Amino acid sequence: KKRISHTISTVSGEKNPIVGKFGSFGGKFVGEVLISPLAELESEFNSVLLDHDFKMEVETALRDYVGRETPLYHAQKLTDHYKNINGEGPEIYIKREDLSHGGSYKMNNVVAQAILAKRMGRKSIITATNMLRKPSNVQLMELLGAQVKPVEGSFQAAASESTREWISNLQTGYYLAGTAVGPHPIPTMVREFNSVIGKETRRQAMEKWGGSPDVLVACVGTGCNALGLFHEFVGDKNVRMIGVEGGGVGTNTGDQLHSASLVRGEVGVYHGAMCYLLQDEQGQITKTQSIASGLEFPGVSPELSFLKDAGRIECYTVTDQEALDAYKRVCRLEGIVPALEASHAFAYLEKLCPKLPHGAKVVVNCSGTGYNDATTVLNS
Repeated sequence: KKRISHTISTVSGEKNPIVGKFGSFGGKFVGEVLISPLAELESEFNSVLLDHDFKMEVETALRDYVGRETPLYHAQKLTDHYKNINGEGPEIYIKREDLSHGGSYKMNNVVAQAILAKRMGRKSIITATNMLRKPSNVQLMELLGAQVKPVEGSFQAAASESTREWISNLQTGYYLAGTAVGPHPIPTMVREFNSVIGKETRRQAMEKWGGSPDVLVACVGTGCNALGLFHEFVGDKNVRMIGVEGGGVGTNTGDQLHSASLVRGEVGVYHGAMCYLLQDEQGQITKTQSIASGLEFPGVSPELSFLKDAGRIECYTVTDQEALDAYKRVCRLEGIVPALEASHAFAYLEKLCPKLPHGAKVVVNCSGTGYNDATTVLNS
């Protein structure tokens, strides 16, 4: 495995400038019209990392509105489930991001970027979502005052249309990226604002057992929830970090649909940054598939791409059926309803736990709640 030779940015107080490159990944592959707006965004982002008032406003919003910190829950029945015949096995802990306001880790980044947009004097927020798979979310957005513009095609088409909308409103609009892909500084911003997950986990682990986790497990779509948990521990060589992607129907042949950019993708440019992505022999982006709509991305975070090549993270896939089984298992054993995305992380415990030493501390990121997924699960 390669050694990590690149300093991974960004943390508050870092002396070196943020360049947006993770080894050969990342960068800013965009048209001339976006160079200046992205430079302005980068400058503002670098500034707020050191701004006490900004950090206090975000911290207050995360505490009083989002409901942080989220618990690090000892899943005793799940732990018992994975004990061997000698009563030995790892200890399973769940980082309960599903308990955040809105039922997802995504509020960490959304709230912080909204405060940043206000600081920059922007009057409107532009973003993209997957409407077809979860239409109830669109109805809720409209109740909350959002104007929803339907776009034909996948999330990728919606993201492209959002970028065009932003270009037409550069002076007053703010493009709020909810995923860890795109040109610099977007992937770094999204990771930084989600890194509160890992910071809390470190502190909570120290309180609960006086050390760090042995293994971190998170699902990977573009990688923002995984990086939110992982980033705090990148420098801890004894902490394993495992990213689990959507394996679709579960075949290893390339002609079957899946969403495994890290495991089965190749390096290319996706939404303005160099990363691993799913593409055909002509370099065209291929269609993705997962029972979890949040994992259906052809590209992945440039930072995760770098961590994979550096050998710092382990990348695996879980099939749709394995994720469905895990969803039901966590519901039954723990009374927790995980999102289908998070169910991919829980599903990998089936393969991971038998190989771990007794007492190993495993933290699974429950990135969101799965109440909206219940119909899909029951009909599958």
